[in-house]
Amino acid sequence: MSLPESNPGVELPRDPEKAIELPLTETAAPEPVQRVPTQRQAWSLAQAVPGESATAALQSNTTAPSPTAAALSKHATHLYTISYLIFFAIFGTLARLGLQALTFYTGAPVVSGVLWANVAGSLVMGFLTEDKNLLREEWGDAPMSLTDKNENERKEDALAKLQKHKAVKKTIPLYIGLTTGFCGCCTSFSSFIRDVFLALANALPDPSTTSIPSRNGGYSFMALIAVILLTVSLSLSALIFGAHLALALGRLTPTVPFKLMRRIVDPAMIILGWGCWLGAVFMSIWPPDRNSGSETWRGRAIFAIVFAPLGCLLRFYVSLLLNARVPAFPMGTFAVNMIGTVVEGMCYDLQHVRGLGTGVLTGCQVLQGVMDGFCGSTTTISTWVAELNGLAKRRHAYLYGATTVGAGLGFMVVIMGSLLWTRGFDEPVCG
Repeated sequence: MSLPESNPGVELPRDPEKAIELPLTETAAPEPVQRVPTQRQAWSLAQAVPGESATAALQSNTTAPSPTAAALSKHATHLYTISYLIFFAIFGTLARLGLQALTFYTGAPVVSGVLWANVAGSLVMGFLTEDKNLLREEWGDAPMSLTDKNENERKEDALAKLQKHKAVKKTIPLYIGLTTGFCGCCTSFSSFIRDVFLALANALPDPSTTSIPSRNGGYSFMALIAVILLTVSLSLSALIFGAHLALALGRLTPTVPFKLMRRIVDPAMIILGWGCWLGAVFMSIWPPDRNSGSETWRGRAIFAIVFAPLGCLLRFYVSLLLNARVPAFPMGTFAVNMIGTVVEGMCYDLQHVRGLGTGVLTGCQVLQGVMDGFCGSTTTISTWVAELNGLAKRRHAYLYGATTVGAGLGFMVVIMGSLLWTRGFDEPVCG
């Protein structure tokens, strides 16, 4: 499935009352039936007609750009989107690792290190999905006239503006980068499910002690419930609070200038995104601390940010391909969460087997990088809770949530449990 064109126009719903129930995530958009010029469409027209300003193009009667301008705009937007995803995948992964490091300390009241990263990413997701000011010049236009209109017409105008906001917003490269890139990579479903299994198996690391005290099966079940409820409830609360925060700060939220984005930020992001990724690859080959003999940089962050963009791009394209297939069950998000969870479990096993993760420093660091980078970025809590909150019927949300957690934990029991409950975990050399 190809990336949406960069000049989709105003997308009005076929059935407005039904369309407004669609969950507002970063990849699901209402079906278009009518096109009206937008800022980005006018920009394409201006590029196709030298000497004409974007404002003049927007005010003209032309409602679609030339085929050449449309093709150029589509490919340029595709490149901008990928560049934003790469940059914010790296940034989101580093934010998650940093929050995990701050969370995991002696005497910490919460032993699931990824909890606060999931909460932070969900909060930002809630703010971005509800905000209508930050990217207003991308999707907005002149205020609709409310004079000489009855109440029903005013409601229809307001609904049309809301649908325009929802439809066009998801085609903006910066918005996709912030939600799919930063929020998706700052949160991690695979790490959450890994901690759920470790809590069940009484193997969850405790920063307050060097040894893990034994407990019976009943207490292990309570630990499992605690990790699930804490993560899901706090992440959902953070998502809703982020949305409320966007509404409360509506008048204070600045608007990013459209021309600044098109002329400076978008082209610069190509260099910045790909340059940061290439720099991470070079640092993984020649780490700054190579002469010291420890080479801890690669294990702590560098390998993770090398693999992070791959996971983010996989999640983005799978979500575009599958999420719209079943409106009541987002198959794309479910699929990537399961893929990342399976890979996380296998890498964790390899890291805790003598002779692999316990004997070779670089091999152990690469496995850690795959778990923190690829798996952490392939899976997402922020989009998952946004979908749970946005599904029109509550029973669909409960079914989707329970199936995702149950399937993920089932994979972990088979993959990690088969090693832990037979020969046990060995201590990795990079642990």
